[in-house]
Amino acid sequence: MDFELPAEIEQIREEVRKFGENEIKPVATEYDVEEKYPHEIMDKAAEMGLTGAQIPIEYGGAGYSTLEVVAISEELFAIDPGIALCIQSASFGSDALMEFGTEEQKERFLEPVATGDAVMGAAISEPDTGSDVSSVSTRAEKDGDEWVINGNKMWITNGTVGDHFVVLCQTDPDAEGRYNGFSQIVVESDRDGFKADKITGKLGIRASDTAELIFDDVRVPEENLVGNRGMGFLQQMQFFDDTRTGVAAQGIGLARGAAERALEYAQEREQFGQPIAEFQAIQHKLSDMFTRTEAARNLTHKSAWQVDQGEDITKLASMAKEYSSRVAVDVANEAVQIHGGSGYVNDFDVERFYRDAKILQIYEGTTEIQKNIIARELLGKGF
Repeated sequence: MDFELPAEIEQIREEVRKFGENEIKPVATEYDVEEKYPHEIMDKAAEMGLTGAQIPIEYGGAGYSTLEVVAISEELFAIDPGIALCIQSASFGSDALMEFGTEEQKERFLEPVATGDAVMGAAISEPDTGSDVSSVSTRAEKDGDEWVINGNKMWITNGTVGDHFVVLCQTDPDAEGRYNGFSQIVVESDRDGFKADKITGKLGIRASDTAELIFDDVRVPEENLVGNRGMGFLQQMQFFDDTRTGVAAQGIGLARGAAERALEYAQEREQFGQPIAEFQAIQHKLSDMFTRTEAARNLTHKSAWQVDQGEDITKLASMAKEYSSRVAVDVANEAVQIHGGSGYVNDFDVERFYRDAKILQIYEGTTEIQKNIIARELLGKGF
């Protein structure tokens, strides 16, 4: 049993770490305060193959494995979670096209994302539908050789900067079975009737674009349907294991970044004539922060490895997501505590990390949903 990452992955990590230190870290606070999308950084990330990291090489991507993407995610989130999310979510929704899309769809929608010429997103949640994905009400009705889409989507990443979105719609409302009757359809943002309203004032990840999407008789061609009609819900559920492993990686990156900053500060900050790192109370905090981060990393790496092996990881992915997100919140909290009053203002990164951490327990399935999934898997009940 070998817990060391292969040399090629370590090399990728080092390159991403340098990119983050040179290009992201100096401007991270600026993008957070101004709540603006980092277009210039995105162009540079695309040149490194980071915006299409998991997109196959034949469609212009880097073709990285899940474990490689997890390593990249950790490095980016250890630098700045907000901008890191922008880079990693540039291809959000691409999994559906890679697995179920036609060759024409892959070439038309994936290649521009991989090269940095386009940004995509996935539109699932709605104003009244968050965790209960099977209750989405956005409708897509056939009219000749077109789909006509009406409805609203909420909390959509890349909403105002995205060029196309994989939208979960209700296409067969009379279909038998709770999970039938939904389809995924690609909608380009330049279609008539499409509108995106940016959401501001978020607690964290402020550089990442979030919006409400409005579909008012939006017409798209029949060939924009992804996979088989009526299978959209089941298609979507298939990818949550991958995306939840990805969020777990975000958690270990954020936790590591916060812990490292706390360690550095504790060695520099003096009170009562000595660095605060000399006090046992601070040492215990640091010990716990780094130990839990390492435990989360091992759980996440195991989940990523099993994804790459093609194994069923529903339970493990939810375990990794739930635990890593909890560790991220707790470690960021302790990092602020170690900084004291200095940690309460944005002169230090830990203030931003503390705000950014909370979203990890909400998106891609809340903490409560993850515990439900774990319990159902243990009891053999499925979804």
